[in-house]
Parts: sequence; structure tokens; C-alpha cells
Amino acid sequence: MLREFRAFINRGNVLDLAVAVIIGAAFGKIVTSLTDSIIMPLIGWIFGDVDFSNYFIRLGSIPAGYKGSLTNYAALKEAGVPMIGYGDFITQVVNFLIIAWVIFLIVKAANKVNHKEEAAAGPTEVELLAEIRDELRRRNATGVL
Repeated sequence: MLREFRAFINRGNVLDLAVAVIIGAAFGKIVTSLTDSIIMPLIGWIFGDVDFSNYFIRLGSIPAGYKGSLTNYAALKEAGVPMIGYGDFITQVVNFLIIAWVIFLIVKAANKVNHKEEAAAGPTEVELLAEIRDELRRRNATGVL
């Protein structure tokens, strides 16, 4: 069983996937930091010192012993007040768009490299066979074999 497990782990796809997950988690933290520390404060400043993290709709009552701010989303959430945090949702959408854009650029670059490699390698076997078939049909139609 240990040999099977070692063979499974040493397969290229598993190692590639593990590396991708680790790099993806680290990249997600970088994007979150970029969004929370730079982009959203800049957007807030452009729109008049708006703090998106405190945009919410309170759905329930505040607990009797609560002594914090009534406008602090994080404190109210910690106190167990039911809320819709649409400011946090906006921030997460911006995070997603940044990650999706970067992944798009990476895939686009990888496809470009793969396309150049395929073009340099010449025609595939299927393409060669199709050319031979077409040439045989042309010769057969003209009577030249």
C-alpha cells in the first residue's frame, strides 16, 4: 500500500496540483491584501471617504449587552447581529475580478506559447493524413494515380 501511495504522489498531475493550490492560496492572500489595503481605500477616497467594509443592512436586533459601535460591521457581526454585508460583498467581487483577470492573462500567455510550439513542430499526424487523403482523392478524380 505504501508503494501505491508513493506512486500516486509522484505522479506529475498530483504534484502540479499541490503546487498550484499552494501558489493559489498565496496569490489569494496577496490579492486580498491589494484589495483591502490599496484598491478599496482608493475607491472609497474617490467617492468621498466611503468605507465599503461598513456598508450593511442590519436584519435583527442588537444584543442587550452590546456596547460597541452601531456602524461597525465587524463588531456587530462578532456580537451575532444578523446582517447583509453588501460592502464586504463588493470587496469580494473586486477580489474575484482581479484574480479572474490575472488567471485570464496567464492562460492567454500559456496558449500563446503552446501555439508557437505547435507551429514550430510542423503539421500533426492527423493533418498529414488529411493531406494525403485529399491528394489521393484529387488524383483519383483526375485519373492520375
